Amino acid sequence: MSTAVQDLATLDRVIHEPARLAIMTVLYAAGEADFLYLQHECGLTQGNLSSHLARLEEAGHVRIEKTFKGKYPLTICRLTRSGRAALESYAQKIRSAGPLFR
Repeated sequence: MSTAVQDLATLDRVIHEPARLAIMTVLYAAGEADFLYLQHECGLTQGNLSSHLARLEEAGHVRIEKTFKGKYPLTICRLTRSGRAALESYAQKIRSAGPLFR
């Protein structure tokens, strides 16, 4: 089995799910984002986004901070260092597998 195929077999399944990949990508680019921004950018419902964020937080990829802005709740999400490294590793594995699909 080629190295590229072996790399694909070891992809992080938490990140590989399309909605979670979108969340991770937005956070990677933005640095941090509030819940509503993520919901809008990823096109997810509140419940769906909430469950995906919980899974990413459980895996240690995302840190979630719940505060208030005035009287309104504010949820801020950021990638952790390990989350950033995991996404970079994921992207590298996908790029290295590129020749497989030509």
